[in-house]
Amino acid sequence: MALLLTTLAITIVASLFWQQQVQVRSIENQRLQLQKQWILRGALDWAGLILREDAKHSSVDSLDEPWAVPLAETRLDQYVDNGRADDDIADATLSGGISDAQARYNLTNLCPDGTINPAEVAAFRQMLNNAHLDPALAQATADQMAAAQKIPASNAANRDKQSGPLPMNLTQVDDLLAVPGFSPETLAKIKDFVIFLPHATPINVNTAAAEVLAARVDGLTLADATALVASRSTASFRHIADFTERLTSHSLSVTNQEAAVTTNYFLVNGKVRMNRAGLEVQALLERNGTNTKLIWIREF
Repeated sequence: MALLLTTLAITIVASLFWQQQVQVRSIENQRLQLQKQWILRGALDWAGLILREDAKHSSVDSLDEPWAVPLAETRLDQYVDNGRADDDIADATLSGGISDAQARYNLTNLCPDGTINPAEVAAFRQMLNNAHLDPALAQATADQMAAAQKIPASNAANRDKQSGPLPMNLTQVDDLLAVPGFSPETLAKIKDFVIFLPHATPINVNTAAAEVLAARVDGLTLADATALVASRSTASFRHIADFTERLTSHSLSVTNQEAAVTTNYFLVNGKVRMNRAGLEVQALLERNGTNTKLIWIREF
C-alpha cells in the first residue's frame, strides 16, 4: 500500500510539473511572438522613413537608391547599449528589404471599376505568352474580375439567396487559382512578375524586370527588354522620353498611363529570428509625396 501511494503521489507531482512546464512554454512562445511582431512593426516604420527621405531628395525611383539596398541578417543587440539587452534580443536577428511593387504588372489594370481594358488584357496576354502559358488566361482573368465587380453590394450581402455561387473578387496573386485554367504550377511561373494594387498604376521602367517590360511595351521582344535592363544599370531612365529614345525601334512607344520613372507602392519584406522561433512578413506601403501609409500586412 505504501509503495502504491508513493507511486501515485509521484505520478501526480510529475503530471503537475509537466502541465506547469507546458504552460510556461506556451507563455514564452506568446511573448516571443509579440516581440517578433513589434520588431517587424519597427522595421516597417524604418522602411517608411527611408521612403519619405527618398521622396525629399529624388524625383526618380531606381535600383541604385538607398531604399533598394537589402538588409542582410543583422543581430539586433548591435543597436542596444552593452549590458542592456536581454537574452532574447541578444539572440535576435533581422533581415529584409524594400522592393518596388510597380516593378510588377498590376493586374488591377485589367478591369478598373468593373470595365475591362482591352489594351491591358493584351499586355497580360503577352506576359503569359512569354512565359509559355495559355494566353487565353488573360481574358479569363479579366472576365472573372469584371463579373465580381459588377455584383451590387446588396446582392453580395444576400449571398445565401443566390441561385449559384458568386464569382470571387481577385485581390491577391494567389486568388488567380480561382480562375479556370490556373494551377499552382502555372501561377509559380508568373507570381514574381504580377501583383494586385489598390488602383490602376503604370510600371516603373527603372525597376521592372525584362519580362514585365516586354509585356508592357507592345512589340518589344524579351531579348530587347533584357538589353534595356542592362543599359539602365549604368544610367537609369530620368523620364519616359529617355526610355523611349533607348528603345531599339523608334516605332515603339508607351504612354504615361502605361509606364513611369517613379513609384507610389512598395513591398517591404522582413524576417526576424529569435531563439527557436522565426517570423516573416510582407507589407505593402503607399507613398504619396512625403507621406507613407500601410495598405496591408501578411505573416508567413
